[in-house]
Amino acid sequence: MKYFGESLSDVHKALNKIIRKEDEIERAKFLFLDLHRELHLSEMSEGEENEVDRLFGDLKADEYAIMPTDKDETIAWVLWHIARIEDLTMGILAGGGNQLFDDGWKQRMNSPITDTGNSLSDDEIMDLSRKINVAELLHYRNEVGIRTRNIVKNLSSADMRTRVPSSGLDKILSEGGVTKQEDSVWLLDFWGKKDVAGILLMPPTRHVMLHLNDCCKWKEFFRTKKRYHGVGDGSNQELLQ
Repeated sequence: MKYFGESLSDVHKALNKIIRKEDEIERAKFLFLDLHRELHLSEMSEGEENEVDRLFGDLKADEYAIMPTDKDETIAWVLWHIARIEDLTMGILAGGGNQLFDDGWKQRMNSPITDTGNSLSDDEIMDLSRKINVAELLHYRNEVGIRTRNIVKNLSSADMRTRVPSSGLDKILSEGGVTKQEDSVWLLDFWGKKDVAGILLMPPTRHVMLHLNDCCKWKEFFRTKKRYHGVGDGSNQELLQ
């Protein structure tokens, strides 16, 4: 990757090679947790400063709601998107339980949606980005990350090879994690073809790496360019201090 976590791709490749091997289960979990730690703010794992800290640490409030070009989204949208997908797939599909997101989190984050945001138009992405409370969104993502780590620590080798349950996919749809719109509902088919190992290799790892890479690229773009496709005012973007 050009902008973010280039060395992490090698860790992901190594994880992919061993994640379903029974005699490598502890090593696989170690590699996952090591990779996952580097994809979240360091406060999530009480670790050392990392690339994610440096990416978000000096962002100004309005920069979370800048859409650089009509082919891009915003950093606020990315944070929402990756947090919601990790919450849904790890809590329900890999963990066999529930998502953390509820009406309380929705109110705290001031979000106009409950789903992953896949089917939003540019105007809807900008609306989400202007309204979302970034501080609470970052808190939510930290909690999702902590829960993911607890789930993975308790997985067995047999769990890794277990297919994603259709009941979990139904639960995600019924709870509004995805919508019935074409650009959203396809996620259920995508996740439904995976086992738990396949979930670990995409939503909480590879998927996040790709999106954080975009965020780094956009940050460089809007700090060197003067014209953007969409700009938010940051009026509700209370940041962590």
